Amino acid sequence: MPDRPPFDDATSRRAAIVWTLAAAAAAAIPLGVAPARAADGAHAFSFPGIDGRALSLADFAGAPILVVNTASFCGFTDQYEALQALYARYRDRGFAVVGVPSNDFGRQEPGTAEEIQAFCTGVYGVEFPLADKQTVRGPDAHPFYLWARDALGPENAPRWNFHKYLVGPDGALAAAFPSRVRPDAPELLQAIERLLPPAEG
Repeated sequence: MPDRPPFDDATSRRAAIVWTLAAAAAAAIPLGVAPARAADGAHAFSFPGIDGRALSLADFAGAPILVVNTASFCGFTDQYEALQALYARYRDRGFAVVGVPSNDFGRQEPGTAEEIQAFCTGVYGVEFPLADKQTVRGPDAHPFYLWARDALGPENAPRWNFHKYLVGPDGALAAAFPSRVRPDAPELLQAIERLLPPAEG
């Protein structure tokens, strides 16, 4: 915390209180993690991409995004196929899927970035963007996941691979879906459809 500035008799007590609260708030923010602005929501966050380039959620502003923590050796891994089909179905309307490989659950994503990318493209033909491997639970989770947990509550945080967060066009979290809800489930499709811009023609 920075040194407290001197407050003399001419300085109001209110100024001292404001400084104290601001300093306490700044001390609570981990170094290197910028807090998301309420106006930005999910668009304030980015991931390191699996290809080494930054993957910013702001690049998808204006259309819904499905953020999914993934794994290559899970009972739900075949959802990659349905995620790719979902992406192909709606991408012309701006919709994006962002896969976030994670080794948090059952150590089911042990591979390197190169191995994960080769698996996803070679086995499931994945074309949607993938992040580099991330922690998605606990205090060391990626800032997006910490924000999402705070926004929707811990009961809607990932409990296993292929948990899904649906982000609206404005960056607000619209819904969360547990692993067992497949990408082609009616409730997920309906939630996406409500957020999409009207189809042309």
